[in-house]
Amino acid sequence: MTEFEEIIEALIKFRDERDWQQFHDSKNLATAISIEAAELNELFLWKKTNDSETVNIERLKEELADVLSFSFLLAEKHGLNIKDIVLEKIKQNAEKYPVDKAKGTAKKYNEL
Repeated sequence: MTEFEEIIEALIKFRDERDWQQFHDSKNLATAISIEAAELNELFLWKKTNDSETVNIERLKEELADVLSFSFLLAEKHGLNIKDIVLEKIKQNAEKYPVDKAKGTAKKYNEL
């Protein structure tokens, strides 16, 4: 069993013990990801760049775990392999952002 499979299995066990699958439709999972991402962003709100690097690590772990948990559940719901979709996205981004054009710049692919 891969680490991702182990995580998803634990999430499903937790969810199913509480009979929460009924609430985990795609819309609600996507909304939950967005809400948890906003809570993650809140940790950095109004901080200067240097201060943002010293954010409360326990809160960071909690909010990242929430974002990742709902993301794993949404991927599982649609039969998506997390490793495959992330590696495919990296490949797509490599084509959009070739090293010779994108290195050292934050410009979007259509601005390169």
